[in-house]
Amino acid sequence: MLVPLGWLQEFVQPKVDIEELAERLTLGGLEVKSIEDIGAKWDRKTIFVGEVVSVRQHPNADRLVLVTVEYGQDEPIEVVTGAPNLHIGDAGQKVVFATNGAHLIDGHSDTFRYITLKPSKIRGILSQGMVCSEKELGISDAHEGIIILPNDAPTGTPFADYWGDYVFDLDLTPNLARCFSIIGTAREAAALTDSPFNVPVPAVKIGGESIEGQINVEIQDPDLCPRYSVALVKNVKIGPSPEWMQRRLTMAGMRPINNVVDITNYVMLEWGQPLHAFDYRTLQSRADGNEPTITVRRAKQGEAMTTLDDVVRKFNDEMLLITDTEGPLAVAGVMGGLQSEISDDTVDVLIESANFEFISVRKTSAALKIPSESSIRFGRGVDPELTLPVLYYTSELMRLYASGTVCSGVVDEYPGKKELLTIDLPKDEVKRLLGIVLETKTIAEMLVKLGFSCTIPSDDVVRVTVPSFRFDVTLKADLIEEVARMYGYDRLPSTLIDEELPIQRTNREIQVEERTRDILAGCGLTETISYSLTNLKSIAALDPKGPKPKAEDFIAVANPQTPEREFLRQTLMNTTLETVARNLRFVDRVAIYELAHVYLPRVDYHLPSEPTRISIALTGPREERSWLTTASKPVDFYDIKGVIETLCDHLGIEDAIYEPIDHPTLRPGRACSISIHGKQLGVAGELHPLVATAFDLGERRVCLAELDMSVLIEEAVLWPKTNDISPMPALKEDIAVVVDDDVPSDAIIRTIIETGGNLLVDAVLFDVYRGEQVGKGKKSLAYNLTFQSSDKTLTSKQTASARARILKKLASEYNAEMRG
Repeated sequence: MLVPLGWLQEFVQPKVDIEELAERLTLGGLEVKSIEDIGAKWDRKTIFVGEVVSVRQHPNADRLVLVTVEYGQDEPIEVVTGAPNLHIGDAGQKVVFATNGAHLIDGHSDTFRYITLKPSKIRGILSQGMVCSEKELGISDAHEGIIILPNDAPTGTPFADYWGDYVFDLDLTPNLARCFSIIGTAREAAALTDSPFNVPVPAVKIGGESIEGQINVEIQDPDLCPRYSVALVKNVKIGPSPEWMQRRLTMAGMRPINNVVDITNYVMLEWGQPLHAFDYRTLQSRADGNEPTITVRRAKQGEAMTTLDDVVRKFNDEMLLITDTEGPLAVAGVMGGLQSEISDDTVDVLIESANFEFISVRKTSAALKIPSESSIRFGRGVDPELTLPVLYYTSELMRLYASGTVCSGVVDEYPGKKELLTIDLPKDEVKRLLGIVLETKTIAEMLVKLGFSCTIPSDDVVRVTVPSFRFDVTLKADLIEEVARMYGYDRLPSTLIDEELPIQRTNREIQVEERTRDILAGCGLTETISYSLTNLKSIAALDPKGPKPKAEDFIAVANPQTPEREFLRQTLMNTTLETVARNLRFVDRVAIYELAHVYLPRVDYHLPSEPTRISIALTGPREERSWLTTASKPVDFYDIKGVIETLCDHLGIEDAIYEPIDHPTLRPGRACSISIHGKQLGVAGELHPLVATAFDLGERRVCLAELDMSVLIEEAVLWPKTNDISPMPALKEDIAVVVDDDVPSDAIIRTIIETGGNLLVDAVLFDVYRGEQVGKGKKSLAYNLTFQSSDKTLTSKQTASARARILKKLASEYNAEMRG
């Protein structure tokens, strides 16, 4: 929320400077994100409040005039301008006047740039200054006319001193609903800086007939509308609001529209009570000559209305509407309807000041996708006691600045009135939770500054009555939090706990996950984090030839903020490929992994299971470019298999089995499943060309894997056992066998290791041959076998039995023939 300091100072004069005030607010929970110094770029030596002395015609141009401006110096200066809001014969207007050397924004350029004002001849007449528009000063983009200041603007004052201000940008959490207004922020600032806080009681000058008989109000759903109040102002004249009001609205981030709308917005920002103005005559015309009746009710299923943004909205029966006899007029607490909006022809204005149940407003605003200043405030909670004071204040402003006549009385329906909550706060409880000793009188003084009413029935207890605007306070702990804020979080003492720390126990899941991250990072992969939400189009792209995924098979978000993030993902593959595609816009090589949850629906339980998965993606050259190599082959299946093998090796997993599979996302013949002791770890391979096309990856080779983290957690050996290093030399022998082409090499190696006995310590495939010499449908696999004893030197005779045993087993298991 944007809070102009000049506006805030109407209610509190903080006893500290700007920086100190920002710090006090932040420490008190109202985080000040930034402070904007409006007018910092308006040079006090070159930009002034000026007064028009005279305006005469330019002798050489019909559309230009010569303006003589007094600006507090020795002599007035004559300048040339084409401003349409200055006319021949004008005098006395207060303007913004810039002299030579002023740095201004070029009002005639399509691009943003500063210029330095210099004397120049315009159509033969020397101009030594400029009367400025809002664009030239950076206030807005308006440059059709110059700024006309109020008549009481002091001539000769630097414009930065007159119009400049500081604007605090507050980042307010939802529990600070009371601070979504200038007055609410001022109350906090006064308490936190120990400054006087003053809010004048709104008064209104009545000049019209009674409101009785001109409008009725009926609340059909008091659970959603505790209070609804209206006032009637007649014979208004629609026009611009006062300059000071427009300036404050602009600094607070709102665009001025006209006096009636601006007044409702101004009061909302000042008091925190949203308002709505209806064109009363449109209500009369819909009432068929009878007095209009405002009915607050739930919508009928499918009921529709065109809102102020000119969009037809359909409602469900949980949404609250403001209606008359003809139908909807507004969405309660969110946005008004186009039918009854204030227009240039409006004469009579019905002002709504109501209170709505905050969860209802929040749900309605989200469902209709209508964020508004009104729904932001109602969605956090608004004090129901504000409706009448704000009505009086708004009516008076319309009398003053829209020339309206205020009807006598208001209509106020208040079925949801609640008794104020009283809480007894023992001072010992404050000591127990905060660790400080405060007397009951001190506690009461702190709370009173925040608007609470306090009495002290005994020396040990403060009896606190919670004001209506503090619906966030319901417990003793809430009051103690307020005491802590007032005392200062930074002043609370820090102490060490007296008890011994409990025995530290390891968490196997976290240990394995962190070790996995370290290993993958060591493989040169970068960790990524993607959204847990996805969409059906992205999911379908993983299986282009398969059936389209059904929405009912996935867990949907009730109120997705975008169609791209509508369903909880059941795999990491598609979000990982989206990350790869985004990164390939900037780099040629991507090596990433993600360790995250997926969400699988469960029939027997309303919450999904959330297993952890690892996705790995590689694409681009195998090696990064360097002076050692300028060209490298692209990654392939064996690169991603190598990453998984490295991960398993470093986790102490020795028995991973890789088997070829057909997978809709992966390329046929270049995909495998991985299992450990019969448990499915995951899949890996090269991406199918159709899937690559669907994710805008082109024809490049992309390798992808997805692993089940729970299997790694279960199978990992965090503290692997080690064997003594043998001092004896190793004996290496080669064998080559011819097998059918579809026999996997990994199966051969497993059989060799299992059959080789204690002396066989390693077996490595070093050659694969297919050709005429081995026959069609066959392949030759050559392995290097390493034999070693821990206590003696081996000879070939000692390993002959192991070798023969291996060949016999391979022949029986795979019909393998020894190749000479």
